[in-house]
Amino acid sequence: MHKILVALTLLLVPVSTGAYAQQQQQQRSGTPEEQAACSRDVSRHCRALMDQGDLAILACLKENRPKISRACNQVLLNHGQ
Repeated sequence: MHKILVALTLLLVPVSTGAYAQQQQQQRSGTPEEQAACSRDVSRHCRALMDQGDLAILACLKENRPKISRACNQVLLNHGQ
């Protein structure tokens, strides 16, 4: 019985961890509409950081706030940035 519980635990950990990571990634990346609002600004002002993750891109957008579109700025404001 103990071996079965250990085996089930080991099988479920990667599944739950993967689901959690995917959920976190979706939350950070925003909705498709939010991504569309900022994609041009990211390409224009933050291209060099695109492989460094969402937090680096967010910092870049905030640094370039005077240059970004109104729509992207509104996305940042909606998320308390």
